[in-house]
Amino acid sequence: MLRSAIVPALVVAVMAFFGGYAVLGRNGALAYGDYKRQLVRRQVEFQALDKQRTELRNRVALLDPRHANPDMVDELARKKLNVVNPDEVIVPLQ
Repeated sequence: MLRSAIVPALVVAVMAFFGGYAVLGRNGALAYGDYKRQLVRRQVEFQALDKQRTELRNRVALLDPRHANPDMVDELARKKLNVVNPDEVIVPLQ
């Protein structure tokens, strides 16, 4: 009788293991809430990066050599070269 119970007991043990892993495992049913929270956090991060990318794309378009925006070119040249006209006043923002 004991020999006939070994195989079903092993099958039940394996099924319990995989059932427990399906609920409690890294990709189980309980991890679904954590994935939802991560998704929301990543979407907020993506929106911020998308906004930054749009701003950078606009700045690049303003510096296009075929039709550069003179104000943008002047701003960048002054910032990088640290050049100021004698009649200008610098107001630090920070």
